[in-house]
Amino acid sequence: MPFPDIDPIIFSIGPIVIRWYSLAYLVGVLLAIIYGISLIKNKNLWVKNKAPLDKEQWIDFGFWAVLGIIVGGRLGYVIFYNPLHYLANPLEIVQTWTGGMSFHGGLIGVTIAMMIFVAKKGNNILSGLDLVAVGAPLGLFLGRIANFINGELYGRETGLPWGVVFPNGGEMARHPSQLYEAVLEGIVLFLIIRYFTHIVYALRKPGYVAGVFGLGYAIARILVETVRLPDADKGYLYGGWLTYGMVLSLPILIASIALIIYANRKKKRVRG
Repeated sequence: MPFPDIDPIIFSIGPIVIRWYSLAYLVGVLLAIIYGISLIKNKNLWVKNKAPLDKEQWIDFGFWAVLGIIVGGRLGYVIFYNPLHYLANPLEIVQTWTGGMSFHGGLIGVTIAMMIFVAKKGNNILSGLDLVAVGAPLGLFLGRIANFINGELYGRETGLPWGVVFPNGGEMARHPSQLYEAVLEGIVLFLIIRYFTHIVYALRKPGYVAGVFGLGYAIARILVETVRLPDADKGYLYGGWLTYGMVLSLPILIASIALIIYANRKKKRVRG
């Protein structure tokens, strides 16, 4: 399949440039806020019929979420992917318009932002993380679509009929790994979390839904990494299959399993 003719830049006015990638971040946060409001209003979903934040507080957190994603995503990229370069060129750290964001860093950033925000309100921090987790797949979906529009983070060569010839990927068709992640990390993970929030009532176990999100993301990312090309400056870390993305996702997987176990045990102790 030929690569669709979509300009990564939506429009520009003088030095102001609006890109699909930037818009994806903003719309993703907006959709997460809107979806979160619907869950906050549904008091039956929460432990003791009380969400960790009310509607106004959740809307206010939207600003901190954007800040956490941008700062965390940029610092994550600097630390995880090219620390020596940025150590020698520190002024480039703030030049986000040149590209370079890390999802793992963004996840850390928004997690810290939520923990501080909820703690200041005197509410349950783990339930706050659950509230972030329910809408995160919406942002992930849009972000991966934006990666596809940018023609970046594509996969290995493939003969499958849905392979795409990317502008910077040579003449051979490649796995559209960005779309794989959009489906798995976005649509599938959203539906899984929806099942846990509305059928299993997992929001009544603070931290459980956040654990489900982290576990689902880590599994999806590791699976897609098997067909996604590794970062050029990292390559394969071992045996032609182990990638840096897998390594960064492993701590998330382990921490998420621990969080699910903790949430289950704490709920049982409360019942006892």
